[in-house]
Amino acid sequence: MNPDIIHLLIALGIGGLIGAEREYRSKSAGLRTMIMVSVSSCLFTILSIRIGLDSHDRIAANILTGLGFLGAGVIFKDENRISGITTATTIWMTAALGMAVGAGYAWLSIFATFIVMVVLIFLVYIQEWIEQRNQARAYRIVCQYKKKTLDQYEELFTTFDMKVIRSVQHKNSERISGRWILIGSAENHKKLTKYLLNDSNIQELSF
Repeated sequence: MNPDIIHLLIALGIGGLIGAEREYRSKSAGLRTMIMVSVSSCLFTILSIRIGLDSHDRIAANILTGLGFLGAGVIFKDENRISGITTATTIWMTAALGMAVGAGYAWLSIFATFIVMVVLIFLVYIQEWIEQRNQARAYRIVCQYKKKTLDQYEELFTTFDMKVIRSVQHKNSERISGRWILIGSAENHKKLTKYLLNDSNIQELSF
């Protein structure tokens, strides 16, 4: 069988393996996307070697430029955090693996794929363990304005072993609102939320 076809099939398998993991976790770039990234990177690299004449890296180098736009499309910011960075970097890595296969480094790309799967599958449990013990959440509290600030809540946060890394308060008409980003364990966040939900002075609460 033609070596180029074998390389494309290897790239297909690599993209399918990584894409299946992303699809299982319901990420924006899943099975088909990762397969297309891996196979297309492999094909572009093969063509770059075949028709590159004096500069074999000319076409392959442009793969990285195109991936910049693709990766940016899966990153988005919600109210509390930025999401999609892992998926964007996985797209980048999948393209690198496809390029390695296309350049003839099949075994190197297979070993690198093993490393990627370890990071995506097993390190997520370590990440979750860390987040249970130290995570950041945004809180918003709205109260009736009684000619005083909401600094008493910042004092309350410290009693729940929370670290305030950013805060802002805003008075609007008869109400005053405050926003805080707090860092603490998941259990302490749960206790704090329960306390705030039972606070009769709070008119609006988001967390």
